[in-house]
Amino acid sequence: MYKLFLFFSLFFLLTAGCNKVGDNDVHDFVCDKMQWLRIQPEVDTGDAEYSWLLDGDKIADTKDLFHVFAQAGVYILKFIAKTETAEATKTYSVKVNEKAYINDITRVFEYFPAPGQFINKIPEATVDDTPETMRQKAEDALAVGFMIGLGGFGGYVVFGFDHVVVNRHNADFTVLGNAITTWAEPGVIMVSFDSNGNGLPDDEWYEIAGSEYNKPTTIKNYEITYYKPETEPDNPNEPNYIRWTDNQGQTGFISKNAAHSQTYYPLWKADSYTLRGTLMETDIIDQSGNGSFLVSSPFEWGYADNWANNDSRAQIDIDWAVDKNGEPVKLKGIDFVKVYTAIRSEGGWMGEISTELTGFVDLNLVD
Repeated sequence: MYKLFLFFSLFFLLTAGCNKVGDNDVHDFVCDKMQWLRIQPEVDTGDAEYSWLLDGDKIADTKDLFHVFAQAGVYILKFIAKTETAEATKTYSVKVNEKAYINDITRVFEYFPAPGQFINKIPEATVDDTPETMRQKAEDALAVGFMIGLGGFGGYVVFGFDHVVVNRHNADFTVLGNAITTWAEPGVIMVSFDSNGNGLPDDEWYEIAGSEYNKPTTIKNYEITYYKPETEPDNPNEPNYIRWTDNQGQTGFISKNAAHSQTYYPLWKADSYTLRGTLMETDIIDQSGNGSFLVSSPFEWGYADNWANNDSRAQIDIDWAVDKNGEPVKLKGIDFVKVYTAIRSEGGWMGEISTELTGFVDLNLVD
């Protein structure tokens, strides 16, 4: 019978908190909880089926293992390689250590807002600022629970954490904003995991497909271009302020209101720029009849700055993620989140709908 030879000298791709231990140790691997464990065994056959078992349960059917442990403990991993004529196995012991983490955003990778009434104010910007200094200002603000604004449609922020947000197959996290019952400013949530192990959000992104994702009024692959005004308006309530055009053949303006007198166009941006994403439709209702009491109702589920932070409907399930073709994906955990304003709408004296953020909660870390 053909004998299947396996080379079990493993390439172990290190991530924070994970190590392959020495030959004299009881365990083959030591890893902190909520950190990726990557194992790449070398196998001397090119035609085999593979599987990984964790304490007897199958967790992967690939040669390489990419896994995260939600809880500390000692686990038994079994690697199986099988051909039509033979089967070989290798068993490993993994010790997963307890670890304390910050339950919030610990890194902002990019801050790229659209024009809006809070831009250049939260965080504050000057003519000397650059994309990097504004990234740092956004990170500093969120680190202490201060709010940042994303402006009109497409304005976004990309952030990460000191641990993997594990998919526990129910509500996993909440993006914190300033929504109230009568005024929601929904933001699309994108998620990603560090598949290449370099610690940067340069991997594939997946959209959290909330309640509006498949509605006929929702526009996928929407693009909008904003144009810097040549001068600031004399009128403190100027409706035709910052011009935009889109890939639907439409044009319009972000208005200016007397409550915010600074320029609404990001001081560190070029004379025009384009943002992209999924555009959703919302209704702003005048409940007063005279424009004094406007209501922007929240979407049912699946968005940032949509329901109050302590409302269970603000919680997000990673299992709602879909790929660029709209197909559901099964993610073991995420390392990065991108949030962008999902609405292109004006609310009278309330200004444009613009998603705001104040932080993030990993529900795995909530007692």
